[in-house]
Amino acid sequence: MKTYFISIEADLHRNGFSLIAGIDEVGRGPLAGPVISAAVILKENAKIPGLKDSKQLTKAQREALFPIIMENAVDYSIAIVSHKTIDEINIANAIRLANKMCIDHLEKTPDIVLIDGRDKQILDIPYKTIIKGDTKVKCIAAASVVAKVFRDKLMEYYSKEFPAYNFEKHAGYGTREHRRLIGRYGPCEIHRMSYNWNLITGP
Repeated sequence: MKTYFISIEADLHRNGFSLIAGIDEVGRGPLAGPVISAAVILKENAKIPGLKDSKQLTKAQREALFPIIMENAVDYSIAIVSHKTIDEINIANAIRLANKMCIDHLEKTPDIVLIDGRDKQILDIPYKTIIKGDTKVKCIAAASVVAKVFRDKLMEYYSKEFPAYNFEKHAGYGTREHRRLIGRYGPCEIHRMSYNWNLITGP
């Protein structure tokens, strides 16, 4: 299925916005691991065939798109907010923090930032939130792929450090297998302790 992105980026370019950053996060819902945000500023006429929201792509498709996105990026950054910080400030605030970190670490300051979702942000530059932006806006879709590929690789690393939990299969999400393993072994060092584990693992 071909994806058609809305014209918001083209409209912004026509109105004098040169550097447009898209932001998306991955890791809002998992039981373990960090939340990752990525910010991507694409070239004005970037051509990225097959680009979609990362959730609509296979792992192989995302990994094939990653270097193409890098080739078409004017600038990008990735921010990690740990499971411990998520427990301390809650996931919504952790995502806001990750998004701010992304923008702060770009080498080029965007003229405007387009962000997937609807939550208020803590940015010092103009931004616009767009519901389902990862399916509508090219730079947000690119950011979603970058964040997803990076987080999946990180969870594969954690799977070697904590092999009992099979993080390479479920990336920390609450699958039946993951909940079963938590019930057997208890939560490990990278699990988010703010969850009610009795409800998650059952009797």
